Amino acid sequence: MGVIGAGAWGTAMAQTLAVAGRQVTLWAFEQEVVDSINEARENKLYLPGAKLHQNIRATRDISQLASLDAVLVVTPAQHMRATLIDFVPHARGGMPVVLCSKGIEISSRKFMSQVLEEIMPSAMPAVLSGPSFAVDVVKGLPTAVTLACADWTVGAKLIKSVAAPTFRPYYTKDVLGAEIGGAVKNVLAIVCGLVLGKGLGRSAHAAIIARGFAEMTRLGTALGCNPETLTGLCGLGDLVLTCSSEQSRNMSFGMALGQGISYDEYMKDKNVVVEGAATAPALKALSQSKGVEMPICHAMANILAGDEEVDGVIMRLLARVHKSEIS
Repeated sequence: MGVIGAGAWGTAMAQTLAVAGRQVTLWAFEQEVVDSINEARENKLYLPGAKLHQNIRATRDISQLASLDAVLVVTPAQHMRATLIDFVPHARGGMPVVLCSKGIEISSRKFMSQVLEEIMPSAMPAVLSGPSFAVDVVKGLPTAVTLACADWTVGAKLIKSVAAPTFRPYYTKDVLGAEIGGAVKNVLAIVCGLVLGKGLGRSAHAAIIARGFAEMTRLGTALGCNPETLTGLCGLGDLVLTCSSEQSRNMSFGMALGQGISYDEYMKDKNVVVEGAATAPALKALSQSKGVEMPICHAMANILAGDEEVDGVIMRLLARVHKSEIS
């Protein structure tokens, strides 16, 4: 198995695969990460303190992943296209490609599986998504996720390949549904963090999770997904985790935002990606083009763009016309 992207989550997935008995080739952009993993058995830059399995070998040469049985792509969503373009000359036809990044491409409003189809049309797409923090997974703490693949035969093989004693994947054929959950929950997590950072209380926090889930479901339905997919691990499960813990980059950024700290201030000296901040404008544009009402996600996009102030958004949302909870 191969893993493209040696950030915290890519490293954690490499560790999971290795514990499951796979030989893992892990591609990293930074030479210091390659050296750290191969020589010290530790990703000191992105996941310090975790002792990595001997079955993991890091490389900067992406062509070394060409002959593997399958690859997991774990680069940030906004870099997915460039990464796939670099990999496609080396990839064999029909290779299963498991997408682990959660987001929507800003320039095209496409989900990662749609970007993959455009760049590598011969690949067999799959998505791995669900409530999972890298620090928990790399420690071998119990985790359950969704693995989505339209082809059951390939999906079953991938589940067998990634499953480990404490890492349990569940199958669905709804690839886009799994992606929608992962992308939308990141935007909602920023909102939840903002609510807590502003001191608005747990009641408001719970309301954002519930009404945000309604927005997620509306978008999924409009795009032709199975709504039941979003009630599972890749939707509701991931939403609850990401919106309820400061371990979430998106939620912790939202808390900082609620305390008056700007995005640039928050990101200073950090080597992480806040996927929800990049996804918000793409999500707003996509939902508007489909005529899907997503007032909470749209408000977050407006705040991040500097088009609205936080206090004004709160009052505007509270003043919306009263309506039935179930459309």
